[in-house]
Amino acid sequence: MKCQVLIKRLLWRASQAVFTLWLLSVMIFCAMSLVKGDAASQRLAGTGSREQVTALRAQLGLDQPLAARYLQWAKGVMHGDWGTSYLNGRSVSTLIRERGGSSLALGASASVLLVVIALGLGIYCGLHPGSVIDRGISLLSLGFAALPEFVTGTLLVMVFSLTLHWLPALSLLSPGQSLWSQWSLFILPIMTLLSVALAQNIKLVRLGVMRASQSPACECARLNGIAEYRVVLHWILPEALGHCLPVLARYITYLFAGALVAEKLFGWPGLAAALLNATLSRDTPVVMGISMVMCTLTVLLNLLADSLTGLLNPAAFRGGRDA
Repeated sequence: MKCQVLIKRLLWRASQAVFTLWLLSVMIFCAMSLVKGDAASQRLAGTGSREQVTALRAQLGLDQPLAARYLQWAKGVMHGDWGTSYLNGRSVSTLIRERGGSSLALGASASVLLVVIALGLGIYCGLHPGSVIDRGISLLSLGFAALPEFVTGTLLVMVFSLTLHWLPALSLLSPGQSLWSQWSLFILPIMTLLSVALAQNIKLVRLGVMRASQSPACECARLNGIAEYRVVLHWILPEALGHCLPVLARYITYLFAGALVAEKLFGWPGLAAALLNATLSRDTPVVMGISMVMCTLTVLLNLLADSLTGLLNPAAFRGGRDA
């Protein structure tokens, strides 16, 4: 019965996710139309007459009503066509594939390290509260979390690139080589991203482990002579993860889709930097394509976190429509 209730709640969340993505697409499309200027004026800025701008606007379909343009875009997406860039005529799908691979590699690497380090340090600190290592990790985490990303990235470049000459200051990927063969270019961007994400997640895992460790179930297991590692795996870890998974999913989404500062600071050819350039150029098809990829990733990761939360800790699974 509990499994049926969980499945129905997840289906309800999935339907909410679909509605959320549609609503976000409408909001982003409308927001782009409210920005002063359009792709035609940006493309011919300072070089074209008013008649040329008007003709280009008609050629790009920017003279049509907002609703008609949105429906045309939505119809294309439903058929797998994300449109073409207003500025260079390139396919948006091609741009996403080219840039998405770099963002995916950076986000996946940072996410794996985030999960491993946050769980490892959080579990250790939660099981040994007040120890020297616990205090040292808490102090370092809060120190890095207090610094903005661009400050942390700049300091890392000054230390590891300009002073020690260990790592390159810019992550200029070579198209002819595989991403993983250029592993040294990943280090500084990943360190910059993790400087903010690690602190909050280590703190949450530590707090969850401390609370779970003091629960009656864990105390009863220890009194019955069950080994400590089994207590951690079967009682402490599932309950702790059930409370911190939603926040962890939010930070993983940020590592995949929101790494704008790191990409711009180190010249990483990812989607976030392309989104910023397209927004400044009023290139609506590119903005819509990249934004919806990021929004979809965010919604799916949060839905996955809800599913895992319900499996690991049903008591922490709130919301949704009951059966």
